[in-house]
Amino acid sequence: MTPLPRRHLLAGTAVAGGLLAVGAPGGASAEPTRASAGARVGVDKPFLALLTEAADARVAEVLDGLEGVLGQLNNLGQARPAARSLRLLTSVQVWGDAAHHHDDALIAPMTRLVDALAAAQFDDGLYDQGAVHSPPDTAFSIVDLGLLYGLLDADGHTGTRAIRATLKKILLKAGKGLSTGGVHTPNHRWKVCAALARINSFWPDARYTRRIDAWLAEGIDQYDSGQYSERSATYAPIVTNPSLLTLARLTERPALYEHVRRNLDATLHLLEPDGEVETVHSRRQDQKTVKHLSEYWLQFRALALRERDGRFADVAATIQRRGADQTFDETPLGDFLAEVLDHPELAAPLPEATRAPGEFTWRDKDCGLVRIAKGRTRTTIFGGTDFPDVHAISSGLSTNPTFFKWRKGAAVLDSLRLSPQFFSLGHFRAEGVERTADGWRLWAEVRAGFHLPLPRRHRRPDGRYPLTDDGRFWSAMDFPHRPKEWRTLRTEVRIAAADGGWDLDLEIGESEVPFALELCFRDGGKLTGVDPVPGQKDTYQLVNGYGSYTSGDDVITFGPGNGSGPRQPAVVDSGERYSWLGGDLTPAGQRVLITGRAPLRHRLTVR
Repeated sequence: MTPLPRRHLLAGTAVAGGLLAVGAPGGASAEPTRASAGARVGVDKPFLALLTEAADARVAEVLDGLEGVLGQLNNLGQARPAARSLRLLTSVQVWGDAAHHHDDALIAPMTRLVDALAAAQFDDGLYDQGAVHSPPDTAFSIVDLGLLYGLLDADGHTGTRAIRATLKKILLKAGKGLSTGGVHTPNHRWKVCAALARINSFWPDARYTRRIDAWLAEGIDQYDSGQYSERSATYAPIVTNPSLLTLARLTERPALYEHVRRNLDATLHLLEPDGEVETVHSRRQDQKTVKHLSEYWLQFRALALRERDGRFADVAATIQRRGADQTFDETPLGDFLAEVLDHPELAAPLPEATRAPGEFTWRDKDCGLVRIAKGRTRTTIFGGTDFPDVHAISSGLSTNPTFFKWRKGAAVLDSLRLSPQFFSLGHFRAEGVERTADGWRLWAEVRAGFHLPLPRRHRRPDGRYPLTDDGRFWSAMDFPHRPKEWRTLRTEVRIAAADGGWDLDLEIGESEVPFALELCFRDGGKLTGVDPVPGQKDTYQLVNGYGSYTSGDDVITFGPGNGSGPRQPAVVDSGERYSWLGGDLTPAGQRVLITGRAPLRHRLTVR
């Protein structure tokens, strides 16, 4: 059994005896201060000043939204917004450099929040958050509440005594449910462990450590490449990495730092110059959205300081330099202050930065992903969806049919997809990506059958055959026992660098079907050389010659077109798996279609 960890002291040293000694925000140089027992380190005062100013500025926003947050909690059981609001107010309440330090005006709203959280908690210690009596969703709130309890307890201000007492009841009550309950997704295990570790750091209990040991004994779901099994730029920085860092600290498991380091090392190759993070390979909902580097901030900082890694320091320093002039996703700038107060070592000056990789060709075999950086261009080649293995569209699967993306400065080709109209099976989704002598190769083969009469031994006089799946739809036809007459479509895409851009050679056959090649450019730029497609918003067709897309001073040219006509309609067929459910696979942006009819070979150039 894991030994019981020492009582959590980091918050106490930060608030009571450590970071409070730094002085007023805005100092230009680092000064030595006590950041943890027995250690003297410098303090990055500009870093703290940035967080302090942002946290103070968030107070008015939190107070203005208090009734809405309480309504979510009281009416819908949504505990997480309330816990996060309380965390923000706590950080400025305890932090000596905050304008709201020991501000009596915050006690009443903090009390309302904690009392409402206590009232909403079920007898088993759990909350509802989109799921009934949900241990993992409860864990998200308990991690925050455990963190802020440590800050308030170390601060010891008399005005928060009742708040601390209520928090203690909430945390101990939650410990029972979290030490016996289950989860839904891989990352939930680590969040539950982090929540239990928080509680255990104040009130050690063998039930908590046994549950932590049981979950961790399953092994961390990480590939050799560094990606976790969900391959997500949402859940890695918001759930898994922070949870593993918390467990490494509070349960004395230094080996867990290595998992975070490997994930951050992989993430270095997914970064765009403007702070976006590549997500096309994700198995979660962010495979279709834009995510940003800011969520990784304190993880890069923690590992830069721990391992003296100049590359990680460069990323952390870049995020700090951009400050409020960048996009924040789930975590606003000011909300990071609480984590630094809880773990004051994060406020130490960063080691000397060494440039993160600027030019590289990086292949993630586990995810079927290739990333190429050269100058002001970034290229993504993707052949790693789960579709060839499971033939399903579902939550938790990688299904994004985008197989190529290209950035040329401010000009962004967000997506290149291929949609053949073949038995309504949907987009081309590659079965893999492999290196060739001059570039990269993607390929796929799909087939659909015409079903022949059942063999005599499987016939039923009553005609009542089992409901089965033929790969496209279900019917009472006993498909598995029927001979088939197959139709096959094979697709190959070869991608090679050429003249500062790319040549993409497409070969589609053997079946004779129409197809549409869909290029989707980022909103905000200007398209020329293309014709609007009637009845389709933001959709154009390149019929002949070459088109161009301009954003700022950067231009992407693409083509050539491949004609038009009724036998090659300007239509993208997402497949029956989407159309039957009324689903939409249309990417956001300005779409350009190049149509044709297989069998065909076509070279698309992007420059």
